[in-house]
Amino acid sequence: MPFGYTGKILKVDLSRGEIEVDEPEDKFYRKYMGGSALGTYYLLSEQDPGVDPLGPENQLVFSLSVLTGAPLSGLSRFNVTSKSPLTGAIGDSQAGGWFPSELKFAGFDAVVIRGQADRPVYLWIHDGEVQIRDASHLWGTDTLETEEAIREELDDSGVRVAAIGPGGENLVKYACILTEGKFAAGRTGMGAVMGSKKLKAVAVRGDRSQFEMHDRDAIMKLVRETPSRLEESSLSAISEMGSALGVTGCQAGSMLPTRNFQSGVFDDAEYLGGEHILSTIHTGRRDTCYGCAVHCKQVVAADEPVKVDPKYGAPEYETLAMLGSNLEIGDPAVVARGNELCNRYSIDTISTGAMIAFVMECMEQGIISPGDIGGIDLRFGDGEGALQLIEKIAHREGIGDVLADGYERALQVTGDESEPFALHVKWNPFPAHMPRVKRSLALAYAITPFGADHVSSSHDPSMAPSGSMDSMYALGIHEPRDVESMQDKARFFYYTQMQFSIYDTLEICARAYGLFGFGLLPDIVGAVTGWNATTWELMKAGERRWNMMRIFNAREGFTREQDILPPRMFEPLTGGDSDGFAIAEDEFEKAADEYYEMVGWCRETGLPTDGKIAELGLQWTQSHEDDGGGE
Repeated sequence: MPFGYTGKILKVDLSRGEIEVDEPEDKFYRKYMGGSALGTYYLLSEQDPGVDPLGPENQLVFSLSVLTGAPLSGLSRFNVTSKSPLTGAIGDSQAGGWFPSELKFAGFDAVVIRGQADRPVYLWIHDGEVQIRDASHLWGTDTLETEEAIREELDDSGVRVAAIGPGGENLVKYACILTEGKFAAGRTGMGAVMGSKKLKAVAVRGDRSQFEMHDRDAIMKLVRETPSRLEESSLSAISEMGSALGVTGCQAGSMLPTRNFQSGVFDDAEYLGGEHILSTIHTGRRDTCYGCAVHCKQVVAADEPVKVDPKYGAPEYETLAMLGSNLEIGDPAVVARGNELCNRYSIDTISTGAMIAFVMECMEQGIISPGDIGGIDLRFGDGEGALQLIEKIAHREGIGDVLADGYERALQVTGDESEPFALHVKWNPFPAHMPRVKRSLALAYAITPFGADHVSSSHDPSMAPSGSMDSMYALGIHEPRDVESMQDKARFFYYTQMQFSIYDTLEICARAYGLFGFGLLPDIVGAVTGWNATTWELMKAGERRWNMMRIFNAREGFTREQDILPPRMFEPLTGGDSDGFAIAEDEFEKAADEYYEMVGWCRETGLPTDGKIAELGLQWTQSHEDDGGGE
């Protein structure tokens, strides 16, 4: 019997109402391990190129890893993989909470969903049994309303649910999937794929006593050490205030996205920071994921100037920036209300904030008038108008119907004059970090297969002269470099991207797992699975994932031509210490050339070479045949 994983992959065809179970060989798990590597494997091996992302042929994969279910901080995460309706490229999104471990306890390592139901349905997965149940009565309900109704229907308060709200039902192309109202698989539109299949929710329940580890004592020893590790680490501040701490840090570094990325400083940033939130709208409660001691999920509530329901958690840094500073909105209650609406309706806060900033700048430049958006004179700083626009997007009302399809359709409506205001790569909007200051992110945003992303590699302060280089020495990076320099950033991105890629393969929270360190990962994998894992093996598994995603994109027509940055990144920032900072195009292109050559991709096309494909055992992807996990 395997340790750590169940050895079972659930397959559901919603068009036919058919359910089957795959039982891959053990070597399949050793090669792909989980997460989006496993999800991308099924897309590459069982899906034809060119399918409609919102059509029945597009598969939606919920995947765990060989570590999911172990009661250690940072290990309860799941991945959702599909062809993205927003980008047309690989879609990839992760979330934490209690749903991931419960799905493992329910008996499966992944759920592969294809087809489209003829009516709204939800999946009920429990103790190895699976049912497709009617969800017509749930269609139109918010995410938490859906969860509560399903628990009542199943008469079990311990059921964990991943659901969509009206945003997913209405096929907002950046709709997300929510569990417990606050853990969001947020990016690339996986909630829209779920909505297109008329799949309202996936409900899971299992017996955790059935989960077995090779060396339980070794894992429990780490569990017992966790409180002291937390007390001695910087994560204690994250536990107290959450990622809202990032607002203060980014403001101090003049790299807080402001006014649609025109500036890196926001005059009211202090009101969005962790300390202010803690002293004003924080309830004193903190939620957490299964087995995690960090408790970083803050809980806020407010009655004025807007009502904020604590059930939907609190805005993370990304939300505070994209619905706050980037819109020049400095009231944390307003941002928290925006976060609540996005979570209720299941739409991505990052992409939603980006689309609102786009409209604000178009309004400022006279490209859009109040009459175009239902009479709202939407300007930077208008919190009430921003909240109204969230409602319109989620329900596809008026201008919201255009914005719900993302930048591509918005530019078709507003014209070429507005193109400089669309901050995206591969149509995926920028998250809330500043490539003009942290230069490795210029490569990360441009090259990441699913578009601009901020958690696919480390950020530049990790190798800054003023910081600690300990984590970099372990990767073989010995020379510190200024944050705003492009020197050596291709190697920095390559090495840390492989590291983060194995985190996303093993479904590890990079934040919470900081309690243990990358060097301990082979021991943890070995204790859970019994494998004699090595750092080399894990890094290569992460690299395999990255290349599989690149191969998927190549089948969909993507090449180096899409690895580009929007024009604003080559224009200077204004204000603060980063005033005048801009990326030099020649330096960016040189760094990209270096990166392609380092990773074994063709410099001209940006595609993996035959040698790289052979090295990673991915030759089967060239014939579109299932290799069964073999070499």
